[in-house]
Amino acid sequence: MVKNNASAISDKARWKSGMARRIYRGKLKGFSQSCPGTDTGPLKKTALPPMSSYSQHPAPGSPASTLVLRAPHLATLAGRAYRCKCGMPVFFRNSECLACGTPLGYDPEQARLLPLMPGEAPDTWVIWQAGQDVTSAIGPQPADEPPHADVHHVLPAPASAYTRCTNLQTPAACNWLVPVQTATDGSPHLLLCRACRLNRIIPDLNDVEHPDNGVLWGRIELAKRRLVSALMALGLPVASRITEDTQRGMMFDILRSPDNGPHVMTGHNTGLITLNLEEADDAMREAVRKAMREPYRTMLGHFRHEVGHYYWDRLVSGTPWMDGFHELFGDETQDYAASLRRNYEQGPPAEWWLHYVSAYASTHPWEDWAECWAHYLHMRDTIDTALSFGMVAESAHLEFVPYAIDALYQPDHPDAQNFLDFLNDWTRLTTMLNEMSRSMGQPDFYPFVLPLNVVAKLHFIHLLVTSASWLPDDAAVVRAAQDEVDQQMDAQIQTQNQGQGGQDQFQAAPAQGAPMQENAVQNA
Repeated sequence: MVKNNASAISDKARWKSGMARRIYRGKLKGFSQSCPGTDTGPLKKTALPPMSSYSQHPAPGSPASTLVLRAPHLATLAGRAYRCKCGMPVFFRNSECLACGTPLGYDPEQARLLPLMPGEAPDTWVIWQAGQDVTSAIGPQPADEPPHADVHHVLPAPASAYTRCTNLQTPAACNWLVPVQTATDGSPHLLLCRACRLNRIIPDLNDVEHPDNGVLWGRIELAKRRLVSALMALGLPVASRITEDTQRGMMFDILRSPDNGPHVMTGHNTGLITLNLEEADDAMREAVRKAMREPYRTMLGHFRHEVGHYYWDRLVSGTPWMDGFHELFGDETQDYAASLRRNYEQGPPAEWWLHYVSAYASTHPWEDWAECWAHYLHMRDTIDTALSFGMVAESAHLEFVPYAIDALYQPDHPDAQNFLDFLNDWTRLTTMLNEMSRSMGQPDFYPFVLPLNVVAKLHFIHLLVTSASWLPDDAAVVRAAQDEVDQQMDAQIQTQNQGQGGQDQFQAAPAQGAPMQENAVQNA
């Protein structure tokens, strides 16, 4: 693909940013955590406390464990806990704080929901300030990272000014921000955020015969933004096949089946992910789930599954990772159409649950991969969310037999124990959440069991995702990223040791009786 100089520079910056984030995350795992309200002294290179610990309280015939989510075994993503400048909690989908009226916007590069104030130019916004520097207005720091050691201060820096995504004023109610420097030429696609510019086709919002198109599309876009935010936080390549990377990017068609025409099939084909709009209709989706005998069917689950197919093409096919794929998932060259037909006509093989995460995963190696990829994203985002809200359940004695290290794909890998601890944390957490769901008369939060074969597959996916193997083997990029990280971390440590650090300036006491606002989205 021929690119102009601006595109090449943009790619170089993205590579450097991705590399720096990965280096920085690795360094953070070697730093101690400063706890608010305690005198921990200078920031030192010591081990973080484990994310969870379990003490045995043996029940008859089965061990039990205590769930304690404290600090991460794996590098955290971005968290989902945000606060407005007034101190009230705000949520991923919010475009305005209901407590104080402050405009809010999500910066996908920073992975933060930012409080905003009008900028100098018309229709622009800047991070809210009240005499403090810009970076102090980013919001509360994740609980797992030391003060002034925030990955979001490494690369890239917050934009000097933003515009709103054009889709804020549509049924999509998109609250994401677009840096002004990428929107100055007035091109329509540059007025869209990183998530919305992935769309190729959206539903007809003026279709009088289907007035619910807007509502359904809004639900789909909210799920897609959550997907894209996690992909970006993981450092995975995310680019529009329409405007940014026409050969290797991704794009979405959100289509509605004609009333008397062929049914729109959700699926993936060479970077194009097609989603049936009617999947956003809760009643229809639940009817399909029951008909297909599925334990779980959500919009976010669809997105995570289909994007798994995209990343197989993008990161696995034709690479050295194929050997591990064949070992774990099988031969992808077997007839895909015939495999689907056999699954729908004969059902899954006997005792499929001993080898696969779902019945559908048994259909074909590609579907096995996509299902495991989706579950990996489920696990990473959910654990990250729990940590960002400071979830602690020290008295939750759960019946649970931990997985052993030899269940992993590469048990001798230097980071194997961290992944194993993460996996056991996930099992403990979902066991507790399943019981809580049952207490409310609801279906299980996570209605799946992970057999040993699937544990190895998940570890393989984790090794791929954390390998950054898609980044260029460019020594200059790595060196520049390393230098950037070292300089900023040295400055952060020096600042804290000099006593200039401090707790986040947004930790104001919430007003009494102030409303919670998860469901409040401007113009939603």
